[in-house]
Amino acid sequence: MTVPRPGLPERVTIYEVGPRDGLQNEKSLVSAAVKAEFIERLAKAGLEWIETTSFVHPKWVPQLADASEVLASLGESARAHSRPVLVPNERGLDRAIESGVTSIAIFGSATETFAQRNLGRSVEESFEMFAPVVARAKDAGMWVRAYISMCFGDPWEGAVPIEQVVQVSSRLMELGADALSIGDTIGVGTAGHVAALIEALDAAGVRPDRVGVHFHDTYGQALANTLEALRNGVTVVDASTGGLGGCPYAKSATGNLATEDLVWALQGLGIETGVDLDALVSTSTWMAEQLGRPSPSRVVRALSGAS
Repeated sequence: MTVPRPGLPERVTIYEVGPRDGLQNEKSLVSAAVKAEFIERLAKAGLEWIETTSFVHPKWVPQLADASEVLASLGESARAHSRPVLVPNERGLDRAIESGVTSIAIFGSATETFAQRNLGRSVEESFEMFAPVVARAKDAGMWVRAYISMCFGDPWEGAVPIEQVVQVSSRLMELGADALSIGDTIGVGTAGHVAALIEALDAAGVRPDRVGVHFHDTYGQALANTLEALRNGVTVVDASTGGLGGCPYAKSATGNLATEDLVWALQGLGIETGVDLDALVSTSTWMAEQLGRPSPSRVVRALSGAS
């Protein structure tokens, strides 16, 4: 039953991260052909924004060493504005440009410890690394998204102050990024914290219409936190088909918010997504077969009859 509620948007854009964030931590290698088919199936299910891969060094994320091959398999569709790739530095940008993509994402950290572990440099040094990446990308006419991880808690530093996240977010946006994604990398955020952070970002000039939210479901709060973000003006939500994903540099990080669970909740509220839920569940079931294990998404299990 569809029962709309006041204070929520009429439409939400789902930013699908399954092919990149969802698969990056898989231990058994997934072929480029399967990855390309995964992306094509997601697009046919109605997902417009799909982050396809990453040009990070294969030493750090072996699963995505085939980025160029995946993009070549996708052909012209890989060059669409709504098919970003993650780039860690200028070398990654060079490869993205060579592949003809038109949108990129960079990945920063709100905390010093995670910046060192994930980027091999301090937060301040990461700004120096990202500045030429964003500048060159914008000069090339690209759309740029800035991710910030550890926005709610860090396994080494504990709770992360809101003002610290706002400061890092503002610096990244000042570099010229078009959009921001705030990440709860280890899934410790709660609804009140989400609302307070979005309000603080807005007060600092980073409006909710430029913010996406990226929640992990470690404590079962991802969907509740997403709905709170929507009540506070956000209309872009990161999700991963089948709930795939985790962070290889934060061992307590479990899977992302499952795209199917998100679509089910939004449909119940009368919020448009453009996604065909049945086709998405079929895609998730197919991908689970490729990985050799059932999908962790509750909606996938309910609608597919999986145990």
